[in-house]
Amino acid sequence: MNTEFSKRLPVAWLVLTLLTMSYLWIDLAADGGSELHPSAVATAAAIVIALVKVRVIFREFMEVRHASALLCRLTDGWVLLIGVALLGSYFLGVATRW
Repeated sequence: MNTEFSKRLPVAWLVLTLLTMSYLWIDLAADGGSELHPSAVATAAAIVIALVKVRVIFREFMEVRHASALLCRLTDGWVLLIGVALLGSYFLGVATRW
C-alpha cells in the first residue's frame, strides 16, 4: 500500500468528522436552548459544511485529485454551482416569505 495513500485517508476522515462536529456545535449554539427555531446562520453553515465535505470526498475518496485538470475544474464548478443554487434559493425563500 502506498504510504501517502495510507496517511491521507485518516486525515480526510478526521477532517470530515471535525466538519460534522463543527456543524453540531453551530446548530446547538444557534438553538440556544430547548426551543427549536429556524436559524439562517445554522442553515447556511450546514450548506457550506456539506459542500466542503463533498469536495473532500471528491478529492480523496473518488480520487479526482489524480484526474485531469478538466475533471478537477468540473467537480469544483459543480460544487460551486450547487452552493450558489442552494444558498440562493434559501435566502430568496427567506426574503419572499410572508
